[in-house]
Amino acid sequence: MLGIIDWAAERARMVLAFIVLTLAAGALAYVGLPKEGEPDIEVPALFISVPFAGISASDAETLLVRPMEQELSGLDGLTDLSATAMQGYASVVLEFEFDWDKTAVIADVRDRMSRAASDFPEGADSYTINEFNFSQFPIVIVAVSGDVPERTLMRAARDLETAIESIESVLSADVAGTRDEMVEVIIDPLRLEAYNVSAGELLAAVTNNNQLVAAGEIETESGRFSLSLPGSFESPQDIYELPIKVNGDSVVTLGDLATIHLTFQDREGTARFEGTPTLALQVVKRKGFNLIGTVAEVRAAIDATVAAWPQELRDAITVTPALDRSYQVGSMISQLEGSVLTAIALVMIVVLASLGTRSALLVGFSIPAAFLLSFILLGIMGVTISNIVMFGLILAVGMLVDGAVVVAEYADNRISQGEGPMRAYVTAAKRMFWPVVASTATTLCAFLPMLFWPGVAGEFMGMLPITLIFVLSASLIVALIFLPVMGGVTGRIARRFEQIASLLRRLPWVLRVPFMLLALGLLGLGAMALLNPGLIGMTGADLGLYRAVPGALMMMFGAMGMSITLNALKFRAKPKPIQSGERRTLFGHMTRLIVANPVMPFVTIAAIVISVYQVFIYFGENNYGVDFFVATEPEQGIVYVRARGNLSLAEKDALLRQVEQIVLDEPGVSASFAFGGSGGLTSNTGGGQAPRDAIGNIQFELVNWDDRGDDPNLRGQVVLDRMEAQFRQIPGIITEYMIMSGGPASAKPIHLRLTGSDFDVMEQAVETVRARMREIGGIVDIEDSRPLPGIDWEIRVDTAAAGRFGADVVTVGGMVQLITRGLMLDTMRVETSDEEIEIRVRLPEEDRLLATLDTLRVQTQQGLVPLSNFVTREPVALRGTIDRYGEQRYYDVKAAVAPDLMSVQDADGTALRLVPRSEVDPRAHPAGSDAALAATAARDALTGQGLHLVPVTASERIAALTAWLDAENPLPAGIGYEWTGEQQDQEESQSFLAGAFAAAMGLMFIILLAQFNSFYNAVLVLVAVVLSTAGVLIGMLVMAQPFSVIMTGTGIVALAGIVVNNNIVLIDTYQDFVRYMPRLEAIIRTSEQRIRPVMLTTITTMAGLAPMMLGISIDFLNGGYTIDSPTSMWWKPLATAVVFGLGISTMLTLILTPALLAARIWTEKGVKAIIPRIRALREGRARDDRALLKRTAKVRHAEIIWDPVADTATPRAPGAEDASDAPEKSGPRPLHAAE
Repeated sequence: MLGIIDWAAERARMVLAFIVLTLAAGALAYVGLPKEGEPDIEVPALFISVPFAGISASDAETLLVRPMEQELSGLDGLTDLSATAMQGYASVVLEFEFDWDKTAVIADVRDRMSRAASDFPEGADSYTINEFNFSQFPIVIVAVSGDVPERTLMRAARDLETAIESIESVLSADVAGTRDEMVEVIIDPLRLEAYNVSAGELLAAVTNNNQLVAAGEIETESGRFSLSLPGSFESPQDIYELPIKVNGDSVVTLGDLATIHLTFQDREGTARFEGTPTLALQVVKRKGFNLIGTVAEVRAAIDATVAAWPQELRDAITVTPALDRSYQVGSMISQLEGSVLTAIALVMIVVLASLGTRSALLVGFSIPAAFLLSFILLGIMGVTISNIVMFGLILAVGMLVDGAVVVAEYADNRISQGEGPMRAYVTAAKRMFWPVVASTATTLCAFLPMLFWPGVAGEFMGMLPITLIFVLSASLIVALIFLPVMGGVTGRIARRFEQIASLLRRLPWVLRVPFMLLALGLLGLGAMALLNPGLIGMTGADLGLYRAVPGALMMMFGAMGMSITLNALKFRAKPKPIQSGERRTLFGHMTRLIVANPVMPFVTIAAIVISVYQVFIYFGENNYGVDFFVATEPEQGIVYVRARGNLSLAEKDALLRQVEQIVLDEPGVSASFAFGGSGGLTSNTGGGQAPRDAIGNIQFELVNWDDRGDDPNLRGQVVLDRMEAQFRQIPGIITEYMIMSGGPASAKPIHLRLTGSDFDVMEQAVETVRARMREIGGIVDIEDSRPLPGIDWEIRVDTAAAGRFGADVVTVGGMVQLITRGLMLDTMRVETSDEEIEIRVRLPEEDRLLATLDTLRVQTQQGLVPLSNFVTREPVALRGTIDRYGEQRYYDVKAAVAPDLMSVQDADGTALRLVPRSEVDPRAHPAGSDAALAATAARDALTGQGLHLVPVTASERIAALTAWLDAENPLPAGIGYEWTGEQQDQEESQSFLAGAFAAAMGLMFIILLAQFNSFYNAVLVLVAVVLSTAGVLIGMLVMAQPFSVIMTGTGIVALAGIVVNNNIVLIDTYQDFVRYMPRLEAIIRTSEQRIRPVMLTTITTMAGLAPMMLGISIDFLNGGYTIDSPTSMWWKPLATAVVFGLGISTMLTLILTPALLAARIWTEKGVKAIIPRIRALREGRARDDRALLKRTAKVRHAEIIWDPVADTATPRAPGAEDASDAPEKSGPRPLHAAE
């Protein structure tokens, strides 16, 4: 492996040429890669819909949904199956595992749906299968509005639709707010009766005459000809002349019975843009195309199409692109590019201050080189540039220079000892090869498990580990192959510069200054030419990168000249003599204080362990809660207007206009669409749906972040609060916000699903849950999926009575349809529509009333008979929608969490009450203010009572509700529950990240064990991970951030691979030193020599992420900066986790690692000192035992004389007489030992 370094150094020219080609290819790859906001996520889910005009929800459940459930439930890889049955419609949503074979699955679904469709009742329309895709949300909305007839407006929208959809990168440009055309046949019931015409005869006449009959072919002597009978309708006039009945020579046409005209279907909703009636084109781009470029093409197509319209039409119709995501994506890309450049600049400053100019330039070269290499790989894989990829680059800036810093620092030491540049860099690369590879491998181990992150969150964050793996792998090539060659070559060039400078140094300084001014002028001119090529005659017509070549060349030669002239002007100090012997640094003395005696290592370890433990305890009591994702600055949103009651469309629109006017008057809103009734734009709401009682919605866009300036009144949340305060003053409605989702988070974080079979019992369970939510507090915008209260009219046919009159259900149904949406006779095509339109016959509008059923008469064999003879009607409870999940009925209860609340809890965790955060948290106020002091006093008072405060978050409220459900079991029998939505995703992500963390630790342990061949050293390296976690928690407290499961969790896993690099460098150096010096001295020398690269790599990583942590982005191209932009808010938690975790763990590692190494040494010494003592003690006791045995062996048949009076025993040798000659007393005989 090491031979490749020598091979590259021997072929330096080839390597240099390869570097140039690589940089050029990487630059072209970056320019050509598509740019987008969020990653294109292909959700493994299919949506199946089955329309059935007129079917009720209960019938749709029985006749449509259940056959589909029975067939589809056995699909391979199916994870969830949910269904909906509603009036005139049934649908099924199938969710699969993310590694699905889409083609095979869709084929299997079609096969099973064909079997299910065979069980559908006659009259069901063909089913459709659609896919879910995050990229299929509109990238721009084109509003077509004006005070013109609806047909004119629609024709203009269709022209734009055709022009936009002709663009290669556009997938669709569907029009919202339109109504389908239809041919309306208005009949007079009296005429039907007069001419004795039934609905069946009308249907048969239209069906039999609206056909195109292919009569075949005829062959004659002059050739073969095809024959056809064109009988299909081509205009409403054909329908008007259609014969219905013939009596002799008299023909009754449809025109004699009805009034026929081309119109639109009944309006079900209204649409306005900025208060003006409108149609909206929703432009969706194809996957893999550049979002910014696509929007630019769409705008060009709009301009071209509008320019071709007549002047009168251009004056009457206004075309306005709105809700344009290209502004957000462009701003995001610009800010992240600025963050990357800022990170590079800060890293360069740090390296420049530590290693000098030449080493800093070499290390700085490694950053763009690694980036451009990774862009080549991203381009090969077809990856688009999104915010995830850009942040991966920011996160990698500080890490990818670690290898280059270590190699350059070691090479500088070798050069300072007199070694040549090329040999020094080759030696450094070979010496640091395995440490650099091991440190990079351990870092990659932290990100490898993240490639298997399941669910939408995993798909969303999936490009982060891929980007980091590519960049860090490229950094290995740069640090170990490119850098030695570049270092050797630049070292030689530096020597040539030094020779030229020495020649200039012979000249007087008066003659040296002009050379410096010339080089400075060339450098400045090159910089200006690079920023503005027009200064040197390069016009805007000149292509791309060629405009930058002259300026770059001038800057390069100017920099070379400045280097030479400054070197010539540099003052040469007299060299100082080298002092022999080892001199301790300040850090060396501190390390010696820790390791040089047997007590301090254990004291240090205990102090750090206790401190880390206290951090975990304090964070548990004073944290800011747990969130699934990150709350960002609102940019787009929807206001749902809710009201209950059987309202007409006009009444709904009147209420909506009151809310719309407030939105139009709000200066913080730049554009708005209002939709009354049903309808609206397709938007990314994170899976959220409109409330069941919504009567309309307003989709708005706030003023762009870049245009807000420093005006606090234009802040997103301020604007929303200001509008909400005005909405509350409107009586009779409830308003609810839904902010457009930019990540995997759901619209409402609290989402409880209740399953059962009995609707009455399920509704009782819903009321119980809603009441508990209101009782515990902190929960707002509660909604559920129960059908709205209302009635339906059920028409019941007495089939026996109808049979006596010769009537049937079909005949009755046709007559009933005359007073509703109409009886569909057939379809036809017209020039103004791209699709077939319906031909419907119905009564005049004034007769379309429920009471008309009492007067209608049906033609039977016995003549005209009133429908009331065998038809009755009665009101029934409205059952508009039936939702099913896992082949069970369910109701959903959704809610949001009130912001800035704290829960006061006792020692047992029982919530007592809720208080605003501002009343008890001094961190919510400026330090030292009266409000902060009052909050501190309130907190202390609660603490004195044994109470503690817990932030009110979605996770905390869900935990409280779960405890209530499990403890009290308040739900009726037969009702089950489960948390779904964001909570389900959060639990899945938490479980995965914990497993990924454990897997990363295991992989790193194996690599460390292979490198160090020591269990102790491998475990010692991983101790830094625990320290980094404590640093993350400190960062959350300092920056007043909640713990984000996605972002902070990702930061902790990423830190596991970053922080171990410091220990790897320390222990690798220690193992090298310990071979030829005492172990304690090796620890001290290791700390002294490696503190600079350790601190340097740490500071570079922290410096690269510090701007993102602080929310600062500098615009290098246009000048200026932004603070806390929506883009930076996304990444603050992750950047905070890495910066604080790495910084604190590094400081503790530099103290704890020497202490742990010394503790092992002193422990071994102590053990070695104690063992001989124990052995000597054991040997002394053995000698005593042997002597005692010898003495005991000389005493034979010893006996024990028991004195029953004194209750004592006296040993006596055998044969010895008692001292007393008295006669033996009565009592027990003495006991002899021999007995």
